[in-house]
Amino acid sequence: MTGDPLWSIFVNACLINNFVLAYFLGICPFLGVSGKLATAARMGGAVIFVMLVSSICAYGINQLLTAIGAPYLRLISFIAVIASTVQLVEMFIKKVSPTLFRSLGIFLPLITTNCAILGLALFQTNKGFGFIECIVYALGAGVGFTLALMLIAGLREKLELASIPSMVRGTALSLMLAGILSIAFMGFAGLGG
Repeated sequence: MTGDPLWSIFVNACLINNFVLAYFLGICPFLGVSGKLATAARMGGAVIFVMLVSSICAYGINQLLTAIGAPYLRLISFIAVIASTVQLVEMFIKKVSPTLFRSLGIFLPLITTNCAILGLALFQTNKGFGFIECIVYALGAGVGFTLALMLIAGLREKLELASIPSMVRGTALSLMLAGILSIAFMGFAGLGG
């Protein structure tokens, strides 16, 4: 337990140290799935779920490996849990909403290699969070990830209606928007104390 209030952990993970806009983790889905607001929201929901399950499992794995004196197995254990969780989410979405499954495309299985998910497990372990703190941290990180996805998706949808010089259309514009959002989120750094 770190002694930080839960609201502080949540705000820190969501805004101050946003995984996408401050740590630059999870950039692939951030740029790839952020074309439409609805798709970005659903991808954000999937990432929140995977982060929550991975956080809970990472906490348990960390406790177990610390108890048996094998902390060197953390990384490989975290990767196995994340891959398993993503496979479960992928099967669930494919069964429940084939349309969403097709719209997410390759980016859904890429949650497995999303460095934001692995970063969450490693950061919470290194910070020494307790069980409740891990859940709040995962929720904050997931909400922050979703917020970043939704912001860029909303901006990209609005810019489809604007006349944009051909030189900056596509990836160049997406990267410029991501940079501007990142600079804007730097303003939250003063909240961290």
